[in-house]
Amino acid sequence: MTLTLPAGLVSKATVAASSANLGPGFDSLGLALSIYDEIAVESTESGLVVEVEGEGAGQVPTGPEHLVVRAIERGLAAAGVQAGGLIVRCRNTIPHSRGLGSSAAAVVGGLAAANGLVAQTDSAPCDEQTLVQLSSEFEGHPDNAAAAVLGGGVVSWTEAGAAPGYCAAGLRLHPAIRLYVAIPEIQSSTAETRVLLPAQVSHDDARFNLSRAALLVVALTERPDLLMAATEDVLHQPQRAAAMPASAEFLGLLRRCGLAAVLSGAGPAVLALTTQSTLPAQAREFAASHGFTVRQVDVGEAVRWTSGVPASA
Repeated sequence: MTLTLPAGLVSKATVAASSANLGPGFDSLGLALSIYDEIAVESTESGLVVEVEGEGAGQVPTGPEHLVVRAIERGLAAAGVQAGGLIVRCRNTIPHSRGLGSSAAAVVGGLAAANGLVAQTDSAPCDEQTLVQLSSEFEGHPDNAAAAVLGGGVVSWTEAGAAPGYCAAGLRLHPAIRLYVAIPEIQSSTAETRVLLPAQVSHDDARFNLSRAALLVVALTERPDLLMAATEDVLHQPQRAAAMPASAEFLGLLRRCGLAAVLSGAGPAVLALTTQSTLPAQAREFAASHGFTVRQVDVGEAVRWTSGVPASA
């Protein structure tokens, strides 16, 4: 039997941006970044109100098709709960359509907000593994979703079966690694750039990326001096370059300056991982003249949810 939430329950979730692939780890490696969206939810007797501030305001739908709403409903259903109505308020700072995991954050944040509502009933909230599974079902792969759930770095994988099982294990980044994200004004979608990728790759290219992805785990956790070699990729970044020439040029410039730069997810944002305390002047000048906003960010934290907070907070 499905329980209907009483009106007046409130919860809040905070969820990080993420960068997937990190060069060679296509659809497998991810990293949470300290750019956060906040979601506040209140249960009501009936109806749906969706309010969006910041990124995506006036652009994303504000009805039942909104990703956060769909995720809240999925999280409630997983706990055997439903809501007669909802008020959903989203405060977004994660840029949309830049390769920074905004859709994964919306899903993970919605599921976590549902946890905050469920925690005020006799039902059990979803645990971390269930959050990874449910959010990855929305995404179709677990790299961004797992990073948003667990925080930090993640290695994720899919277990084959009639219903794919999505799994992830956390990585603790070496404390010397600094992160810089360069966010362009232009947007791009994963769906648009994924079609640029070939259906098959050679054994040589597969072997190359396998070695670099394995090395990247070592570089991220123990040997940051190996980051340049470890972030080399031949499976997706060269193929996507023509669709985002400024990002590809900036990526090449950063690497020539000795910074381990990669496309963030499918781009067009660029992520640099380095032990240097500042970006070279040449890189800063390129960013300023080509419409990139460069931010130094920290490793993002795991998704957080609280119960009983005012929905307007």
